[in-house]
Amino acid sequence: MESLLTYIINNFGRLGIAFLMALENVFPPLPSEVVLSFGGFMTTQSSLGMTGVVISATIGSVGGATVLYYFGKFQAQKRMEKIVDKWGHILPIDKEDIYKTNDWFSKFQSVAVFICRFIPVMRSIISIPAGMVHMNILLFLTLTTVGTLIWNTVLVYLGASAGGSWQTIVGYMDIYSKIMYGILIAVVITLIFLLIKKKKKR
Repeated sequence: MESLLTYIINNFGRLGIAFLMALENVFPPLPSEVVLSFGGFMTTQSSLGMTGVVISATIGSVGGATVLYYFGKFQAQKRMEKIVDKWGHILPIDKEDIYKTNDWFSKFQSVAVFICRFIPVMRSIISIPAGMVHMNILLFLTLTTVGTLIWNTVLVYLGASAGGSWQTIVGYMDIYSKIMYGILIAVVITLIFLLIKKKKKR
């Protein structure tokens, strides 16, 4: 991974960082904490400046998030309804549940989009439900840009501070990610339990 990042950043500079961050948003398995920490480290080994790296990373991230937003707006709803039509007899959900979830998300969309920018993987996925509920695009871009700018600045700074030990930052972020995933899983399980319980009462 390090050799690939080195090649891309050395040969394409800030454009390469923007590309990697856009890719990270569309394909979350490429973790932003790796790209940003390494990008911060590279500011100590090349002519790349921290400001330029942060701005490039933010442009790439927002670009990738916008792609997922429009996917959610024009495709995700239809695909979810097809899944429910096919597997609704097995899954404890129906189309009405999808609409109710969208209504719930609409109430908290601003908070959800901003907060999730600080949670690995979710920082990418959150763009899809934002598109599904047709969140105001200017509001979406503003919150995404601000949240992403903060996330990118912190990780680039930490990567630059750690220098050659930049991978230790990735290690700490892995622990942070596991804690956040644990919290999210607990929340999802609770919501599913309440949904099933409510259906049984009906």
